[in-house]
Amino acid sequence: MTRSLRLTAAHLSPVLAGLVVILALTGCAPTTTGASSSRASTPASAAPAASPSAAGTNTTLDSCSVVTQAEVETAFGAPVQPGVKGKATVEGGVACVYYGLGVPAGTDPDVARVNSVRVVLVTGSDATTWFNDYKSKVPAVALTSLGDQAYWDGSASVSVLKGDEYLRVAVVPLTGPSESGAQTLAASALARM
Repeated sequence: MTRSLRLTAAHLSPVLAGLVVILALTGCAPTTTGASSSRASTPASAAPAASPSAAGTNTTLDSCSVVTQAEVETAFGAPVQPGVKGKATVEGGVACVYYGLGVPAGTDPDVARVNSVRVVLVTGSDATTWFNDYKSKVPAVALTSLGDQAYWDGSASVSVLKGDEYLRVAVVPLTGPSESGAQTLAASALARM
């Protein structure tokens, strides 16, 4: 007896949501004609996130210390593994990635995936440049309750600018991106920035 395979919208929806999230987390967004980015050629050692700010911000904070694991779990809605450092694909520098339970140890933090939280903190004079660069590449929706400026990228992350610090947070449980989770986590980080 042969069984036919029928894919319904209910089956495709989680798969498509996962693909959208992966594209958004990796910074793959539609670009305008003539637009280019030098991010791909920027070595991590020269990235803005790796250099402390000369403008007086808290230079002890980084992508992994700007939030606590408990705050990540609250925003994510479930336990997470301790943060691991990876490449910040949109901003250059360092991302801190927290994986949900069930993600195997040794998963590459440079590859965006569902069931994770990604936090990036860029400090210094380049923070505004990175904030505006990403904003120009996504269908940004302004948020008025966070930092000096903030926006939801339309698919997976919240970006916040406060002084000369740029925070980007993506909260992506298995059910898909959580704008409210990202806003909650961003608010926790802002208290330290």
